Amino acid sequence: MSNKQKVKFKDVIKSDKPVLVDFYATWCGPCKQLSPIVNQVKNELGGKMKVIKVDVDKKKAVSNKYKIKSLPTLAIFQNGKIIWRESGLKTKNQLLQVANHFINNAVEDTGSDNVSNTSAAPKKEGSWFSRLFK
Repeated sequence: MSNKQKVKFKDVIKSDKPVLVDFYATWCGPCKQLSPIVNQVKNELGGKMKVIKVDVDKKKAVSNKYKIKSLPTLAIFQNGKIIWRESGLKTKNQLLQVANHFINNAVEDTGSDNVSNTSAAPKKEGSWFSRLFK
């Protein structure tokens, strides 16, 4: 019999390793589509990055603190700070590319609260429209 201890969100995100957080809701269609992708990414990354899911309806204080307004929202935390955040569906390859970027380029704790969206993530070639019709 396993006696799991309840771990607080703030303690998990204090890790010096990047932590990928999937903010979701059970009633959210796109969240349901993203869930197996996040699970696959978690399995592929192994112990390089912690991956957790946060149900915004059950953890309202956390979702309010980080101003989660769109679902799904993915965020990467390190040393208690958000270092990347983006809302919407992602493919497995997109998510792995972002995760590996932060795994390979560990962010030092500078005390800054700067949040990176796509600026620190790998650059994509061409416009979204041109990538859609490649």
